[in-house]
Amino acid sequence: MNRFSLAGAALLLSTTSLLAQQAPPPAPPAPTTLTPAQLAIKATAQNVPEIPYKHGGDFIKLPPNLYLGESVGVARNSKSEIFIYTRNGEGARLLKFDKDGKFMREIGRGSYAFAMAHAVRVDAQDFIWTVDEGTNTIVKWSPEGRPVMIIGRRHEPIEGTISAGLPLPPATPYNFNRPTDIAWDAAGNIFVSDGYNNGRVVKYNKDGRFIKSYGTRGREAGQFNTVHGIQVDAAGNVYAADRNNGRIQVLDNDLNPKAMYTNVGRPWSLCITNGPHQYLYSSNSNPDTNNSETAAVSGEIYKMELDGRIVGKFGHAGKQLGEFATTHAIDCRNENELIIGEIISWRIQKIFLQPTASTTTSSR
Repeated sequence: MNRFSLAGAALLLSTTSLLAQQAPPPAPPAPTTLTPAQLAIKATAQNVPEIPYKHGGDFIKLPPNLYLGESVGVARNSKSEIFIYTRNGEGARLLKFDKDGKFMREIGRGSYAFAMAHAVRVDAQDFIWTVDEGTNTIVKWSPEGRPVMIIGRRHEPIEGTISAGLPLPPATPYNFNRPTDIAWDAAGNIFVSDGYNNGRVVKYNKDGRFIKSYGTRGREAGQFNTVHGIQVDAAGNVYAADRNNGRIQVLDNDLNPKAMYTNVGRPWSLCITNGPHQYLYSSNSNPDTNNSETAAVSGEIYKMELDGRIVGKFGHAGKQLGEFATTHAIDCRNENELIIGEIISWRIQKIFLQPTASTTTSSR
């Protein structure tokens, strides 16, 4: 074999290896008989087309001695720079990367607002917002990384903690109880999912002044059982991930109920795309208990029309690249190039969707 043949063989081997790396592992066979725990989490949507996809490899590049922990928040700005809000051995940390995943800097290290990270989002003006369930605070950071607005208040140590079994204190306009996510409408009004204990959605104006709240903690109409994520579409409608009730609640801009989607499992994370035709992504994440029984029937992400019709789904639970180990955050600034943050695998993945004709028709 001459040197040109050897070079060609090497190139073919390299290309084949790269394609193998990018192909997601096949989904495990679905169980034929479901347990009560599996029935409680499995999505009820039928005949949903699979959206082909590939992963972008291990693209986040960290400097020496810096590690991701639970990657609970991820968002991109208008320059496609990436912000990751993570829980690692040093607490909650907000890290910034360029569009290719190269580390740029850390924002807010040692901030009084950081204890237990839950979400990071970037608004239309490239301000960065962090939601911390440990300090019960929402912080707006300038694009340069300085805090410019704080909503909520960190509980002082002298206030103690709420003991199990005791009634929760009443929700008040400016005090959260383990908030989870944030979104905005076109006018800049702020919507917060507040979250684990209060079980409500709260609306503020662009200056942080309280307007209204909706919901209490529970399982009935008008209630939430862990409202875990929130998004707002271009028309101002609000989509709240009512995780443990297994539904997405849709509200109008004044927080009046409009619709409910109950067929996509337990929504952990929501994301609405940009552009004139918006789509809603919803993750039916496998629980972070690392339970293989429930992971066998969950882990997928749904692509939906805003009216709840399902376009398709992709992914499954697992620990390999291309699989999802408890999806906690989705950035969908680019419709078919998603950034996924995971809890169990302590990582961020870039996912490339490859829609086909079969995934252009919505289904129920």
